[in-house]
Amino acid sequence: MANSNGSKKLAPLDAARLAQRQVEELFGKPTDAISGIARNGTRGWTVTVELVELERVPETTSLIGSYEVQLDGNGALIAARRLRRYPRNQADPVQRKEDES
Repeated sequence: MANSNGSKKLAPLDAARLAQRQVEELFGKPTDAISGIARNGTRGWTVTVELVELERVPETTSLIGSYEVQLDGNGALIAARRLRRYPRNQADPVQRKEDES
């Protein structure tokens, strides 16, 4: 399906790959995972990317940063911000609270 400027709409997998590549280049750190993706209306995508911010030994103690990335409808990076930073071996505190209820 084409958008108003005649280009093909960006698929979720393509948006995730573009976000991953651009965030790695922007912050100079390797990505660990894509942990979320959502359509941002008809204007683009919001992708949550996990970056390895500080590698440690053992690997389970490395620090991971969770970043929210905004892409426009063509996949260009328009915003990126860190949501939180956590050791790889720790469970998500939000999820842990939900599991306890």
